[in-house]
Amino acid sequence: MYYEILIEWDAEANVWYIENSTVPGLVGEAETLDAMLALLQTRVPEMLAENGCPADKSIPLRMLTTTDSAQL
Repeated sequence: MYYEILIEWDAEANVWYIENSTVPGLVGEAETLDAMLALLQTRVPEMLAENGCPADKSIPLRMLTTTDSAQL
């Protein structure tokens, strides 16, 4: 089993944001993909713990995004 997170780019706000997720209550935004990954490292375990979902040190994630090379 893995948790799926859809990350999208908001061109008006110039941020990456979590569009959809199977992690209960997960929301967030960041200016770069690296910052988004750092946010997820903290927030995913927190949200799983808050919602009583079993998790250990290694949480399987599938992260999806739609982008073009200019945004990277």
